[in-house]
Formats: sequence, C-alpha cells, structure tokens
Amino acid sequence: MVTRFWNLLIIAFAQYFTAIFLFQNTQPIYQTFTDVRLFVLSLSSVLIAAAGYIINDYYDVKIDLINKPHRVVVGKILKRRVAMVAHTILNFTGIALGFLLSIEIGIINFLTALILWLYSNQLKRIPLVGNITVAMLTALSIYVINVLYQEVNYLVIAYALFAFAFTLIREVIKDMEDVKGDLTFGCRTFPVVYGLRKTKYLLYVVAVVFLIGLTALAYLFIGTEMAAFCLLLVIPLSILANHLHKADTTRQFNLLSNYCKIIMLLGILSMVFY
Repeated sequence: MVTRFWNLLIIAFAQYFTAIFLFQNTQPIYQTFTDVRLFVLSLSSVLIAAAGYIINDYYDVKIDLINKPHRVVVGKILKRRVAMVAHTILNFTGIALGFLLSIEIGIINFLTALILWLYSNQLKRIPLVGNITVAMLTALSIYVINVLYQEVNYLVIAYALFAFAFTLIREVIKDMEDVKGDLTFGCRTFPVVYGLRKTKYLLYVVAVVFLIGLTALAYLFIGTEMAAFCLLLVIPLSILANHLHKADTTRQFNLLSNYCKIIMLLGILSMVFY
C-alpha cells in the first residue's frame, strides 16, 4: 500500500510503548494509555509519515516499476493528482495537530514534513544523506515523547539512538536491494556510487561504532544494567554481519532489511523491562 500501513502502525506502537514503559514513574500506565495528548501526537506523526510515503511513491514511480513493480500504486491505482492532494491534506492536518499540542511539536512536525518532501525530491539521491535523514526522523519519532512530557529521559534518548542506527543500516541495505532501478535512473545512492563491497564495509563500521557508542553513553548516563543490555546487541549485529557478508542477491538483501525491522520491533518490545 502507498501509505505502508504496518510501518505507520509501528510508529504509533513505538510512541505508545515509549510513553507507557519509559515514563511509568511519571504517571500510572492506564493514565498514559488514555492520554489524549499522546493520542494526538501519535496521530499527527502517523499522518505526516503517511504523507511522506505518498510523496516518495509519487517521485519514485519509474524506479519502483523496475525494483518493485507489484507495489506500484501511484499512477496505476491512485491518480497522481489525487496522491498530491492526499499528501497536502495529511501534512496540513498533522502539522495543525502538532501545534495544538505545543509550538515545539508543531515546529517539529512542520520540519519533518518539509524534510520528507526534500528527501523524496532530492536528498535520497545523494550518497548516505538520504539514509541518514530517514534514520534521524525515525529517531525523532521516539525522542518527541520527551518533548511532549517536557522531560529529559535518557532511556528515551538511548532507544532513539537504537532506532537511528538500525534504521540507517536498514536504509542502506534497501539501497543495496534497489541498485538496479536506482542505477537506471541516476540515483547516486552509496551502493551505486561505491559498489556493494564497500557498502558492506560501511555497514560493518556503522554497526561497531553504534554498539561501542551506545554502550558507553548508556554506562555514563543510565547505568551498568543498561550498558550490559546494550552489549547484548552484539548477538543480532553479528548475525546481521554474517549474512550480509554472504548476501549478493535482491532477495537476500530484502531478507536482511526485514531482519532489521524485526530487531527494531523487538527493541521496542524490550521497553517493558524498564
């Protein structure tokens, strides 16, 4: 689907889990779950993300016809003009809901919508810039809970960094999967410019830096238990590195991309332990 229903569900799921389990000392769980402000925040985030998916599909029709022809919606099922109208309405509604909550969240939503448009139009065609952009926005969807509750919660920051790293890795792997279409239409993604081998080396470095950095920050700002928990990430990262080393087909890269999504989902579920 053009709005990636399950991805949108994960965004809302992650925000609710963050608020319920990482802010449980602030108020009872049932109060957080029924918090109207949290619902409005999640709704606004989902609407803006949906608008981002629509505009991305709008610009990528020709590329997707090569990479994922069975998933093309814009231009085949949904008229291009209708897609643009839907994109505008969703963005406007999401931004307006953000301003209802606070000026800060309204500005965050506005900038998110703008960056998503820039990403689809230009940034995704620049090596690593598009990948980092998506990773930062994913991390922001977690961190914004701190903004909502006006609190600096280091656990939220830790999970935001986790989301950033795995999203970055996943986005680069998706580029490896989509090399054929990107190459055909001149998208200068990292795999297109530097090749699959160097891209794999990049991901190994990202994984190691992320693991060391997150563990160190967790030890300094949260404690030894969180640092030890972070070290457990060496297991899924080692499995990822092993399969990435062997991968050389579109299907294998697709499986690794889905693997990263599963790890991110399990990471969200781990919030129940805090």
